[in-house]
Amino acid sequence: QVQLIESGGGLVQAGGSLKLSCAASGRTFGSYAMGWFRQAPGMEREFVASTSATDVIRDYTDSVSGRFTISRDHAKNTLYLQMNSLKPEDTAVYYCARSTRTLGSREPNEYAYWGQGIQVTVSS
Repeated sequence: QVQLIESGGGLVQAGGSLKLSCAASGRTFGSYAMGWFRQAPGMEREFVASTSATDVIRDYTDSVSGRFTISRDHAKNTLYLQMNSLKPEDTAVYYCARSTRTLGSREPNEYAYWGQGIQVTVSS
């Protein structure tokens, strides 16, 4: 069973930065793509970023491209999301997820395992 545990969320002013971490259990971390999603109150869960199993191919939704960076450390079984120039509209619960494939996807149904989510709040 794979467990994903997010950390690093919190409250930050607009223009600030946060770095989310997602620690994964198990020995298969390096074999699958990973992704970050977010869900704001009253909204559907949306794709934020993904990285392939080898961390070579990364994908970002347009609204965060150039501000957020996804990365992974295979030695630590950890996924990261560096978030810079944060905006109030980035406020949401952020989830990390492990894909069923080696290449990332923007579709939630291609991710088999999910973390519990962590709150990120950006004040104006």
